[in-house]
Amino acid sequence: MRNTRKLFLAGFLALAAGGGLAAAAGDIEQTGSIPAAAGVDRTDQRAWSGEDGASGHPLMTAAAIRAAVADFPHCIERMWPLAARHRISRESFDRMTARLTPELRIMDLLDSQPEFTKAVWDYLDILVNERRVARGREVLAKYSAQFDAAERAYGVDRYIIAAIWGVETDYGAIGGDRPVLRSTATLACVGRRQRYFRDEFIAALDILHRGDVRPDRFIGSWAGAFGPTQFMPTAFKRYAVDGDHDGRRDVIDSMPDLIASTANNLKKTGWQNGETWGYEVVLPGTLDFMLADRSRVMTIREWERHGISRAGGRAFPRPDDRAFLLVPAGVQGPGFLMLPNFKVIMRYNPSESYALAIGHLADRLRGGGPFVQDWPRYERVLTRAERLELQQLLERHGFDVGEPDGRLGAKTREALRDFQVRIGRIPDGFASAGVLDSLRAGR
Repeated sequence: MRNTRKLFLAGFLALAAGGGLAAAAGDIEQTGSIPAAAGVDRTDQRAWSGEDGASGHPLMTAAAIRAAVADFPHCIERMWPLAARHRISRESFDRMTARLTPELRIMDLLDSQPEFTKAVWDYLDILVNERRVARGREVLAKYSAQFDAAERAYGVDRYIIAAIWGVETDYGAIGGDRPVLRSTATLACVGRRQRYFRDEFIAALDILHRGDVRPDRFIGSWAGAFGPTQFMPTAFKRYAVDGDHDGRRDVIDSMPDLIASTANNLKKTGWQNGETWGYEVVLPGTLDFMLADRSRVMTIREWERHGISRAGGRAFPRPDDRAFLLVPAGVQGPGFLMLPNFKVIMRYNPSESYALAIGHLADRLRGGGPFVQDWPRYERVLTRAERLELQQLLERHGFDVGEPDGRLGAKTREALRDFQVRIGRIPDGFASAGVLDSLRAGR
């Protein structure tokens, strides 16, 4: 079986050595160990661009990607001892990996997630709209018995579960159709997140080895997430439950399993029963924006003493709850006081925009209205290259942004605030085109 894998890849590796992968990647057989009908990606059949990755990471250059592809069969073989420790048999390992090839189109997608690349208001426009709210209410009514059972068992708000379902796959309409095993194998051996995806690949092998999911149904996003609420393989192993008591954990086709498993995921990662995720707030002109940091947690009562009020003039129902202040669009946009459940949502996906979309959609499904305050839609959104440049310039000015990758998270926002203090501006941490110009000018 191992010789079969080497023979199958021989022509592919010859192309790698010759630099012809950009043209050839779309023509390689895509089945892996999954039937051909499931292996064809009907969502996006474009070949890899052959270009350096937008993240600027040394493992995302075209040359590094080609070198990793040339090493792909050896990379898969090096993971056998790890698979063996998870009690996957050698026969199963060989059978499931014999015909695997990397899908290089994924390299063009690795740094393009909309939650990290779009302005927060554009991202929310896409994911929280009247059509998605209406569809979510239909789903809540159709599966009300299953949501009832999950709320009783796990204490997790049904509207949050439905919102995750809606944001992740538009209630199952856009779940992806790439073979999970092939996607995770690609990312475990090629690109900048190999260590993370190595565990996902082994978990995917284990799921197939145990028969939890049928091979022809084990399809999902380019990152390996599957099912209507997009379980990563490791999350499936930790949190999936048998909600309908049929002896299988099926988060793809069983609605009781899907809803219960998503609730169990949130509960096990810290969901606080009876609490919401956060509140839209109005910021006073005198606010010290250095307080807008995840590490600055205070009671809502204390935030009120700093002049913060709830948007729409309503009172906060639990003034002793502890929260941090998030201002995703800076001084020009709305603010949000985020409770512990917001961080639980971020454990599902580590993006503030994503967690904000989940919380807001849940509120809309519950009967709430749109956000009260306007977003600064007149601001030009930085391109991917500009975001990376901004981080590199901050680093050059002596500020810690972690590893520059074009994603503007909490660490970049903190560095931006420190830079804004240095140049005498309001330290709101918003990555505007004006701030980038100031960084370029060294002032």
